[in-house]
Amino acid sequence: MRLAYLGPPGTFSEEAALAVASRDGADVLPLGSIPALVSAVETGLADRAILPIENSLEGTVSTTVDLLIHDTDLKICAELILPVRHFLLVRPGTSLDQIRVVVSHPQALAQCRRFLERCLPQAQQVAALSTAAAVADVMQREDGTYAAIGTLRAAELYGAVVLARDIQDHHGNVTRFVVLAPEDAPPTGHDRTSFCFTVKRNVPGALVDVLSELAVAQIQMTKVESRPMKSVLGDYYFLVDIEGHRLDPPVAAALERVAAKAAELKLFGSYPRHDVELSGGRIPRQ
Repeated sequence: MRLAYLGPPGTFSEEAALAVASRDGADVLPLGSIPALVSAVETGLADRAILPIENSLEGTVSTTVDLLIHDTDLKICAELILPVRHFLLVRPGTSLDQIRVVVSHPQALAQCRRFLERCLPQAQQVAALSTAAAVADVMQREDGTYAAIGTLRAAELYGAVVLARDIQDHHGNVTRFVVLAPEDAPPTGHDRTSFCFTVKRNVPGALVDVLSELAVAQIQMTKVESRPMKSVLGDYYFLVDIEGHRLDPPVAAALERVAAKAAELKLFGSYPRHDVELSGGRIPRQ
């Protein structure tokens, strides 16, 4: 089985892909964009694709969600929640007092703001296309005044030295990934179902009227948000995650009632839930 992921190697997306691939016995295939991942599965280049869909700090990955709404009939068959851990990586022999430039993806720089302000207040911050590209850039330089913020995987790939670990401001930061395939997963008894819908009329109470069907059935929502329909300002798709599988009788009946009240309903799939236990607001280290 071939599993496509958002490259290059050494990123959080590769870490997620390797975790799924090791479980499922798959080979991984790096591609250059999220839409390319969807096309790879649709055309047979890959059997599945793993895409980031949500970060606990940055929110929804709009590209992934919009593809699910508008551009593909692929289904979510699995999810993975990956702790976001950032490391200060340097060439061998570089010390903290030598560093004058820190390179990384803009999100990584922002997520390590407190560490940079306290430990490297004079260092210039330079944006890179990815954390992996930042590490590769630093390792190609003979100048020992550069450091990168990246992953342990990138350090292994490029031979970098870990100067400081877990330098992120928020230690509970996680990214949720979903795996797309032609079909979703069978029921396991510990599942999640994702879908989107639109209301028939934009009137007071329209959204509550649809969602009340879940409350009446005692079905727990784990997420609800809106995305623009890209047609008329003020019209939205509503995206919902619920506990349970679409084939579970109570869920199936509730979804039928939701569909009757909604103007449009699209199921993204049902799949096993991946729950992460927090201890004191921190993700357990792996």
